[in-house]
Amino acid sequence: MPGIDYGKEGPDTKGSQEWLRVLVNEYKPIFFREIVREMPRLNLNNLDQIEWLSPLKKDKYVEYSDSAFINKLGVKLEHKALADFWPNGGPVWDGLAKIDKKDILLIEAKSHIGELRSTSRAKATNSLRKICQSLTEAQGFLEVESLLDWGTPFYQYTNRLAHLYFLRELNKLPAYLVFVYFISDPDMPGPSTREEWQGALKLMKTLLGLSRHKLSKYMADIFIDVNELQPNLRDKP
Repeated sequence: MPGIDYGKEGPDTKGSQEWLRVLVNEYKPIFFREIVREMPRLNLNNLDQIEWLSPLKKDKYVEYSDSAFINKLGVKLEHKALADFWPNGGPVWDGLAKIDKKDILLIEAKSHIGELRSTSRAKATNSLRKICQSLTEAQGFLEVESLLDWGTPFYQYTNRLAHLYFLRELNKLPAYLVFVYFISDPDMPGPSTREEWQGALKLMKTLLGLSRHKLSKYMADIFIDVNELQPNLRDKP
């Protein structure tokens, strides 16, 4: 796919990025099991229905952002261009997949609670204006009241949600957003139970006014214990 910005690549990493690579490339049945459990509306009954597009070992674990992720998904934006919604330097997607060659899965992964906190790094006035406008537009569509500015301190969560709004509502594409939360990561001070994650997520969503909203049914939180991926734990000194 010449001429496309491929984003980040390379095998040397830790945390959620590493575990998602292990999950997608070596433990697809586990991922499939959790997606089936949390997203029954997808009507999945066969592992082969999911075509994983990234991060793939054969592609050096490339991650995609900006126009590259749209091109990788092979979709057309017939109603609103990405450049009119978000400036360059947008979300780098931890994972991408398609179901039955039509439904889109956008994947974001975390392995410790501190990763939930993030702020916009945009500096240019035009970029900041566009981001603010699009976050406000998405929030208005969802009809939610937030106790916090969506640009901080949970910006990574809100900008992913804004992109789901962009694809599904503005461009009428069958997109879904999946957050993968890893449990018991030995390299990170991460949660050792599902309940720890759920408590932190409940607080974040309450502060953002997102306990329940119009796009909730197109989103899922999936929890994966890295002990299920035990054979792939790196050797420790």
